[in-house]
Amino acid sequence: MTPKRFLLIVLIAVFLGCKNQETVVGSIPTTDQQREAFVIAFGSCNKHDRNNPFWDDILALQPDIFIWGGDIVYADSEDINTIKATYEAQRAVPGYAALLAQVPVTGTWDDHDYGVNDGGREFSIRKESQQAFLDFMGVPKISPRRQQQGVYSSQLLKNTKGSVNIINLDTRYFRSALTKDPAKGKRYRPNSYGEGTLLGEEQWSWLGEQLKSSKADFNILVSSIQLLSNVHGFEKWGNHPHEVDRLKELIVSSGARGVIVLSGDRHISEFSKTNVPQLGYPLVDFTSSGLTHAYESFSGESNPFRVGEVTHELSFGLLFLNPRSGLVSMQIMAENGKVLQELKQRY
Repeated sequence: MTPKRFLLIVLIAVFLGCKNQETVVGSIPTTDQQREAFVIAFGSCNKHDRNNPFWDDILALQPDIFIWGGDIVYADSEDINTIKATYEAQRAVPGYAALLAQVPVTGTWDDHDYGVNDGGREFSIRKESQQAFLDFMGVPKISPRRQQQGVYSSQLLKNTKGSVNIINLDTRYFRSALTKDPAKGKRYRPNSYGEGTLLGEEQWSWLGEQLKSSKADFNILVSSIQLLSNVHGFEKWGNHPHEVDRLKELIVSSGARGVIVLSGDRHISEFSKTNVPQLGYPLVDFTSSGLTHAYESFSGESNPFRVGEVTHELSFGLLFLNPRSGLVSMQIMAENGKVLQELKQRY
């Protein structure tokens, strides 16, 4: 037994909590508690030519699935062969190859694997880039996903515990232009309300059907960019504020249970949470960003929805979702089973 695996087994935790309980430190649930919960690991911002210290940690947790939150690779290029070669290099990383051999993998892309920093629908080879992404994800050539525009997809995890619907959103293929902000230290400011789109009408229609038809105990929305944090000047849903409102309204009207947002992009990790009128539970946006590089010089940033503190060191995200109790433990993880922060929420 490896030291890491031993540490994960002997850590003692109480995987219970009252409604809206939040903590800033935690521990891995015990093996028995894991059996009652779906285990999901996710992360973003990964460079194939840098050491990723987490592949063995993730594999030791035996998750039901690993989710890419975007920036799987950094292949900024209008040369599709460069993008393809970078994906192939990532597939060849021994730790990732070991994970891929034992754990299902799903997810979405962000700008650097899309092919252009902060890119949207104007990207000249977006169609070719989509096919390269699908190749990397192992999507069959005959899959309908090969014919649609955009890489959005869904995957249902279902067993005797219950079910989890994973909905991967594409915030690149359809995204219209952003509004540049000349203010110092900021790239963008929000568009005028109602101006532009993030998901595009085709994807919005698909998302509506996904949520309205879902019978799952939990519905995970994977967004490469942050939904709730709306003050910083980088990319975010808040640059299209009407789309934020539209998503909240859709979640409420759909009646979907246990909707949780996972996001990446920022090279920091944090929890954001807000109460949405007529939604029977708080909406949480769990950002996990920095598998191989993080915002080490981070000196502070306002986020009116933040719970706990910003983590600006290498980390990955971990969720334990218990359909029977409705309790979800969301954890920001470092190496060797160290829990940097934890948010518990009952649904």
